[in-house]
Amino acid sequence: MPVKTTTKLYGGIDIAMKVPTHQYEATIAFYRDAVGLTPITDKAPAVGFELGPNKLWIDEAPQMSQAEIWLELFTDEFSAAADRMAKAGVVRCDAIEPLPEGFKGGWVTSPANIIHMVREPDAW
Repeated sequence: MPVKTTTKLYGGIDIAMKVPTHQYEATIAFYRDAVGLTPITDKAPAVGFELGPNKLWIDEAPQMSQAEIWLELFTDEFSAAADRMAKAGVVRCDAIEPLPEGFKGGWVTSPANIIHMVREPDAW
């Protein structure tokens, strides 16, 4: 049965691609040189590209053996959204990557094991 709530969740602007070290440089070259996406240079040393209205961030992840896509969801009130998702059986996975103390957001995983950052838009 669906969980009823007034808490709204909606797509964020960031997409993170976690890439193992052995594929990292080639992945950056693919999006920069082969695809020709416009680089985002104002957050160096982070490597990002404009992906339409979104931003694609390429993160080196030495602990991983294969690449993963992580998505972002916004909410106006994280605590209410977290409660809504918990009632719907969504799995929290905050240990996957540390967040700053007091950060208004957290990590969850979909049933297909896609990681999602759920946060208030001004959480940073």
